[in-house]
Amino acid sequence: MLSPETFGCAVRGGALALLAGGLIGLGASGTVRADDTESLPAVMARLHVQEAPEPVRQRAKWRPPHKVVLLELGRSGEWEARQQAFAAAAPQAQIVVAKDLAAAITAAADADVLIGHNPDICNAKIIDNDKQLRWIASLRAGVENCMAVPSVHDRNLLMTNMRGVDSAAIGEHAIALTLALAHGLDVFAADTAKGVWNREHGETIPMQTLPGKTLLVVGLGGIGTEVALRAHALGMKVIATRDNDRNKPDFVDYVGLAGELPTLAKTADVIVNCVPLTPQTKGMFNARFFATLKPTAFFISVARGASTVTADLTSALNEHRIAGAGLDVVDPEPLPPDNPLWRAPHVIITPHISSRSDLPGEARWTLAVENLRRYANGEKMLLVVDLAKGY
Repeated sequence: MLSPETFGCAVRGGALALLAGGLIGLGASGTVRADDTESLPAVMARLHVQEAPEPVRQRAKWRPPHKVVLLELGRSGEWEARQQAFAAAAPQAQIVVAKDLAAAITAAADADVLIGHNPDICNAKIIDNDKQLRWIASLRAGVENCMAVPSVHDRNLLMTNMRGVDSAAIGEHAIALTLALAHGLDVFAADTAKGVWNREHGETIPMQTLPGKTLLVVGLGGIGTEVALRAHALGMKVIATRDNDRNKPDFVDYVGLAGELPTLAKTADVIVNCVPLTPQTKGMFNARFFATLKPTAFFISVARGASTVTADLTSALNEHRIAGAGLDVVDPEPLPPDNPLWRAPHVIITPHISSRSDLPGEARWTLAVENLRRYANGEKMLLVVDLAKGY
C-alpha cells in the first residue's frame, strides 16, 4: 500500500491520476476498505477502535441483559436481517424490534439495552420511560441529542457510539468541497445549470492550488485524521487542534490545544470543522473567529451545524472577508429556503450526507454485535462515550 508520504510525492510530482485512484476507499491505516468481508480484528485495527480500560461488569448496575430493543424508527426492513446476529450475541436476552415511537416507548419500558440511530435513540420519552435501562448504543458518531437528556447524566448510563466508522467518507467529502471551491466549481456548476458557457468566470474567479497551502483541522479525531491524511496527500501543510492532548500522526505538522485556535486560524488557507457538538463548541465559529481568517481562506464544515453561527458566516461571505465555504452541516437543518446563506457568494451546501458512500457499511454492524456480546459477558466495551465531555 502507498504511504501518505508516497501520495504527497505523487501530487508534487504531478501524478494526479495516482492520487485520484489511490485515495478512494482508504482509511488512515492505508488499507483498502472492504468492510463487507472484514473480520472483527481487521475492523477494529482499521478504525482504531478504543476499548474501555475496565470490564463493564464492574459498573454498579451491570447485569446480563434481559431485554434488548432495536429501534427501527422510519427504517423499514433494516433490522430484520440483523436480529438473528444480535440474538446470538446475547442468547439469554429477549431481542425486540420497535418500528415506531409508540412501540419503542412500550417495548423499552423494561429493557436493559437500546440500540439504534441518532436521534431516534436519544428520544427522552423512550429513555425516561425505561426504568431498567443501563446501556444506550448509538449507531452513529454524534450523540449530542442524548447529552441533552438529563436522565442520561443523572443515571450515569453507559453510552457507546460509532465514531470512526464513517470518517473516511466524510474526510473525502471535506476535501471534495475544498477542491471545488479552490477551482471555482460552485460558479461553473451554476453556469452549467443555466446552459451558459462563460470563460470570463475563469478570469474573475481567483483559482487556487492547494499544494504548499496550510490546512487547519479543528478537532483531530477520527474524521479530522482522515481529512488530514488526504490534505497531506495533496501536498498541503496540515496543522490541527485537539481538546486535551497533542498526539498526532506523522502527516500532521503541528497539533495545538483548543486555546491555540485563534493563532493557528490566522495562518490557515483552509479551515475544516471536525469538532463534536458540546456546550463548549456550540457557536465557536462566530464573528470573532471569522475576523481572524485570511480573506483568501475557505471554511469547510462536516461536523455539526450548530458549532457555527450561521448569520456570522453569512456576513463574512457577503462582505468577502473569507473566500468561500463548503458546508455539509448547517444550523438549522434543513436550512429554510429563505435563509440568506443560500445566496451568499462562493458557498456550496450539501444536505448532511457526507457519510454516505457505495460501501456496504458492514463495519457498523460488526461492531454493534460485538459490543452486545461483550456487554452480555461483562467484558471491556468498545467506543465508550465520556458523558462529561459529550463524545
